[in-house]
Amino acid sequence: MTRIIMTGCSGKMGMSILNAASGRDDLQIVAGVDLVPPQNNALIYARSFSELTCEADVIVDFSHPSVLDSLLAYALDKKMPVVICTTGYSEEQKHQIFSAAKEIPVFYSGNMSLGINLIIELAKKAATVFGSDFDIEIVEQHHNQKLDAPSGTALMIADAIAEVKTDAEYIYDRHATRKKRDKKEIGIHSIRGGNIVGEHEVIFAGQDEVLTISHSARSKTVFAVGALNAAVYLKGRVPGLYNMSDLLRDAE
Repeated sequence: MTRIIMTGCSGKMGMSILNAASGRDDLQIVAGVDLVPPQNNALIYARSFSELTCEADVIVDFSHPSVLDSLLAYALDKKMPVVICTTGYSEEQKHQIFSAAKEIPVFYSGNMSLGINLIIELAKKAATVFGSDFDIEIVEQHHNQKLDAPSGTALMIADAIAEVKTDAEYIYDRHATRKKRDKKEIGIHSIRGGNIVGEHEVIFAGQDEVLTISHSARSKTVFAVGALNAAVYLKGRVPGLYNMSDLLRDAE
């Protein structure tokens, strides 16, 4: 049994994780941390990590970048593994995460969906095959309450392609300049509207042909299940930085 502390327990993803956990016998959400009390009155609740008194095995974080300092301080103090699913971190904050992974197991991913992680592998393969003959554009769509843009997932896809396209330059906005597209560019575009859960499209545009790889998330459940599977996977691991590729590889 994996005992989990849920950070961001009162948010939409927190509620999805609580619902997804209720039908499993291999894990239990033992406490939640959030500034806002959760709707689930049966959950042990704390406004901050300093108020927690329960025992747990793993922290699952779906909160806000501002929580990172207290999250890592608590995890490092307790030597507790942490699954970080929050996006929108600065480069400095990412370095904090990487540094913490030298002392505790850290599962860090901008997207917990199996399908998205398959898209990433397919996009890398396509970039390898097409080389510089195809222009690459990434389009992501999310609900109108999402704070960060581009999405962490769009950047995950771009970073994976950049491992192949080593001279890649990310372009987020084209209206500011008038010039032809450079072959080095990876265009990244964000759309915000309604209650779109998550849509990602990778376009490879060549001479007389276009390849499009796309993924559509129809509910937040796919991310909740992935986060819970990551928590179970992380329990008992040695310190290090883990991601969905590690989980999928070990499951084979």
